[in-house]
Order: sequence, then C-alpha cells, then structure tokens
Amino acid sequence: MTEQLPPAIIFDMDDTILSDDAVSDRCWEQVCQEFADQISGLNVSADALLTEIRQVRRWFWDDPARSHRGGLDLAAARREILTLAFDNLDVRAPELAQEIVDVYLKLKSDMVQPFPGALDTLVSLGRSGVKLGLISNGNAAEQRAKVRRAGLEPLFESILIGGEFGVAKPDPRVFLHTLGKLDVEGADAWMVGDNLVNDVEGAQAVGIYGIWVDWRGAGLPDDSRVKPDRIIRSIVELVN
Repeated sequence: MTEQLPPAIIFDMDDTILSDDAVSDRCWEQVCQEFADQISGLNVSADALLTEIRQVRRWFWDDPARSHRGGLDLAAARREILTLAFDNLDVRAPELAQEIVDVYLKLKSDMVQPFPGALDTLVSLGRSGVKLGLISNGNAAEQRAKVRRAGLEPLFESILIGGEFGVAKPDPRVFLHTLGKLDVEGADAWMVGDNLVNDVEGAQAVGIYGIWVDWRGAGLPDDSRVKPDRIIRSIVELVN
C-alpha cells in the first residue's frame, strides 16, 4: 500500500464512490432531447435549454451558500436549476419544468453506478480493520435509495445523510458526529471526497486528514484556497 492506513476513513458518496456528475450531464442531455418537441413549442431549442442548464448548474454549485442549501435537498436543487434556466430563456412553463425534472430524477437514479473497483476497495479496507464512515449531502429518500441500490449499507459502520441529520457538509457537526460513531479522534481519520470545500476543507477544519478525489483529472485549481493533504484520481489508490 502506498501509505499506512489510519484507524478510520470517512467517504463522500457521489463522485467519490458512485459516478454521479458525469451521469447527471448525460441525463440532462437525454431529457432535453426527450422533451424537444414540447420545448420547441416554447420557441426554445433543446440544445439551447441544455446549454443554459449547464451554465446555471455551474453558477448554482459554485456558491458555498447555495451549495450548502442544495446539499440538503438535491431534488429541490435540480428543480431550482431548471426553473432558473427556463427563466433565463424567458420561458414560463412550471408544469413542464416539473415533468422534466421528474423524468430526469428517475433516469439518473437508474444510471448511477459505482466507479470501477470502488466496492472492492471498500471491502478490502474493511477487511484490513479500517473503520468506515459515509457522509453524503442530499435528501434522505434519494440518497438512502442510492445507498441501498449500490449495496453500501453493510460496508459502513456509520452512514450520515445531510437531509436526515439536518445539516450538511462542510458543517463541522457532520464530521464530529461521524467521528463519534466510529469512536476515533480527528487525527486518526481520513476524509475522502471530490468536493474541495465540502469534503476536504470541512474535514480539515476538525483535524481530519483531507484527501481530494480528482476524478476528472483536472488538477487543483490555481485559485483554490483549499490545499488537500493528498490528491488521488480514484479511491482504488488507497489500497494499491
């Protein structure tokens, strides 16, 4: 192994264990095409709507306050993103917006899968005696369904969903609660996640070693105020 493992490792779920964001973009593209005829009836092309959705998504999640709010209810965040995209295109069609989001959520639910080797890595860590925790932002129903479908429940000693707990990452309470459940101190744990602010900075604030999963391979942004303790492309690197 490349580095001595700690007594406990806490993981983010989306885009750390499960491939989520890449799937999200494909799902938006697919639903825009599925609703192309209805969208064109509003004098907007499916391609124009997709472009606007992508721009609004970046704007929405780049703001820490919006990101924290959206992290408590991801389905509501997606409804807001699509509504804002419609507004920016001067489209007023709330019923169609709701229908599109419902189809998007169902499609995305069916498409999200673990990254290659992710589940085997978690099993290997558990067998090595490492205590495993999971912290995921989002609403309870959506995130718990992902946990069940991926078969994650037996692999973790603690699973915390932000929408259930009442606060989301990077709030220190979610990390401290999980440390308590795992019966370890911050200095004896790693936090592994793809979000520099929510996962890495949030964990480092309570003394946890922060590992950033750069699954896109884009590298640390030049203007990043967050400095991860370690950068990996996949959680498989933790055991290889």
